Amino acid sequence: VLVRAYAYLRAHGGTGLREATEDAVLAANYMKHRLTGTYQVPFERPCKHEFVASAADIKARTGVRTLDIAKRLIDKGYHPPTIYFPLTVEEGMLIEPTETESLETLDAFADAMLEIAREAHDDPELVKIEAQDRLPPDVVKGMMFESYANPDDEQGGGIVFTVTDIA
Repeated sequence: VLVRAYAYLRAHGGTGLREATEDAVLAANYMKHRLTGTYQVPFERPCKHEFVASAADIKARTGVRTLDIAKRLIDKGYHPPTIYFPLTVEEGMLIEPTETESLETLDAFADAMLEIAREAHDDPELVKIEAQDRLPPDVVKGMMFESYANPDDEQGGGIVFTVTDIA
């Protein structure tokens, strides 16, 4: 880990690190601005490289939880933010765009978050439904879900889930 961090520092140098930091702060504040009004933003001050949003109002009106929003983001091809953190923010999401994301990617993610909020209001069941239940029936019939203990897990507690195409 230290070698990777050292290599990053050396590769970017002082000027590059400043630029990366500024880009991360700009991206987080831009995303925060895009989502404010649709999602609650409990901390009004400018943010650093991350910010907290809340779906508490959406849950109160529609029953759609932060977990449902995160799963819907996965359906749309996005890695969801850290959810239910910090613990002091009801239905919290810690959104942390990186310094390497383009404006197009930031806009696409914000658009997906806004679309999910609209879906929650228009058709809450669409957002709440489990992802495997959204798959076409012929795809589900052609798949088999298995779980087994991971023999490579030294702790002995790892479970591996596999999806096998049996069609």
